[in-house]
Amino acid sequence: MNPVQGFHGCYRRIDLSRGTDELIPIDPEVLTRVLGGVGLGTWILHREAPLGVEPFAAEAPLIFAFSPLVGTGVTTSAKFAVLGKSPLTGGVCDALASSHFAIAGKALGIDALVFVGACASPSEWVNGTLRPTASWGRSAEQVAATLSEEGRVAAIGVAGERRVRFATISADGRHAGRGGLGAVMGAKQLKAVVVRGTVETPVADPERVSELAADLRRRATGASTAKYSELGTIGNLLSFDRLGVLPTRNFQQSHFEGAERLAGERWRAERRHRRASCAHCTIGCEHRYGYRTGDGEEAQVRVEYESVFALGPLCGVDDPDRVLAASRRCDELGLDTISAGATLAFAMECGERGELEGAPRFGEGDRLVEWLDAIAHREGLGDRLAEGSLRLARSLGGDAIDRAPQVKGLELPGYEPRTMQAMALGLAVGTRGADHNRSGAYEADFSEGADRLRGDARSVRLAIESEDRAALLDSLVLCKFVRAAFDDLWAESAALLSAVTGVAFDANSLRAASRRVVELRKAFNLREGGRPEDDRLPRRFLDEPIPSGPAAGATLPAERLAEMIRGYNRGRGWDAQGRLDERALDDLAEALGLDARILKSDRASRGAGQAGSRG
Repeated sequence: MNPVQGFHGCYRRIDLSRGTDELIPIDPEVLTRVLGGVGLGTWILHREAPLGVEPFAAEAPLIFAFSPLVGTGVTTSAKFAVLGKSPLTGGVCDALASSHFAIAGKALGIDALVFVGACASPSEWVNGTLRPTASWGRSAEQVAATLSEEGRVAAIGVAGERRVRFATISADGRHAGRGGLGAVMGAKQLKAVVVRGTVETPVADPERVSELAADLRRRATGASTAKYSELGTIGNLLSFDRLGVLPTRNFQQSHFEGAERLAGERWRAERRHRRASCAHCTIGCEHRYGYRTGDGEEAQVRVEYESVFALGPLCGVDDPDRVLAASRRCDELGLDTISAGATLAFAMECGERGELEGAPRFGEGDRLVEWLDAIAHREGLGDRLAEGSLRLARSLGGDAIDRAPQVKGLELPGYEPRTMQAMALGLAVGTRGADHNRSGAYEADFSEGADRLRGDARSVRLAIESEDRAALLDSLVLCKFVRAAFDDLWAESAALLSAVTGVAFDANSLRAASRRVVELRKAFNLREGGRPEDDRLPRRFLDEPIPSGPAAGATLPAERLAEMIRGYNRGRGWDAQGRLDERALDDLAEALGLDARILKSDRASRGAGQAGSRG
């Protein structure tokens, strides 16, 4: 059943409605063609998700996918992918988290854990047993503390229970955050998944794997990752502000006058600080900083650039204690910090314009936690904000949609598209929506010789290359922060994967696999009603120049973005509208054992659309 080492050759399918639990074999050829993690999870999504299924329907699958490197000791490999149909976008959603959950889950003797159906009442799944939960209403951290003696825990908070469309799934204090899969788990009334396996993963050449892992570990503790170990991602904030890249007040500006107060460099000097690492990681990018709570007590929270940007500059808040408290509250409630902050910032601007009664206001840091609680519990105006910025904009009507900071329904991360135009392309065409982790095109903007203020054909080529690299890393699954430790990502990954699996991978076969994963994700969105016009940015970024600051006057003309999108589609071998031709879909179906008729479904032509379009 398992001729490919590094895999177990099956996934476990649990039907929560019927009470069935079965092992589904995976063809070894499929494993070599999509690898694990996001690639494997997307393949399972195609198999398990009925055509046009609603994200909150019982039939919608929730997939925890592991990778061939999990359990091998390779640095940063203790990661898992969660996949499903996003309640925020209606398209493919794949979210990653680093956690011991990945190791314990794969040790169940499976390559993925798939939940379909729904529990009759709030429940928890513990090593094969589905039982009532006493943890409904509690945070994921509290649930993990309660269940830790039984295994490693992935759980949702109150936001997931209330089906907030940007709710997260948490494990070991890390979050599979973007796209709202915590709400899918909540719709299944599944509070927690607990795993503790004992099955070892077979490895083809243990000595070679140890040799390659040791070499990568050595390189990953040097200069290539120093910025992450010294300050973490918060080190980006001041640099981005000086470059005019820091989104401020719902993307109305790209420079924040209070940036110095939120700088990691300043916090490191002035605040209590602790550094930690994810499971099986030698980089140590986790930085926890102390802050004062509303009661005057001191607490600590893990700090990331994206959380600080979204709850700070984007909302016009420069009080460090307020921003850190809000970030901590998102963790407790199970809210994606990017979507939470961006939706609040959009509501703030709508309030200023007189379009939204009772809305929050820019700079009101003292009310951030209050608003996050209202969103998570769907109380008052928080109920509308819990739907995300796209649905809120549509409910307001008029030109509000032009200012909603989202693509396909997913809120933008902390990169100003007008001053990072390769990134603008990556955000527009991303299958997950506005996404910096599945594209990585920001690397292209900051690469030598690039003109980040004027996207062109070079930007397109670099954006495609960065997207392919991300697909490889997300399918292995390795942390993006280790990428700079490779001299040749493709060749070295092939050597590592060959030693683990016993299959003769090379750089070309991995490039083909990564492109296949990108196409699989695109094909899922198309079958679920994705349309060419979904690949776009809000009009604000195409009509309004940056008004002030270091990048004053920067613009992204609509035709320039449109030409880059056309170039991207050509570079992918798709038609000008971004659709795969029948031959490409037939090839995917044949290579991966999928139903070509479903792959070729074009729901958009029948008047359907992704959930983000249906509202």
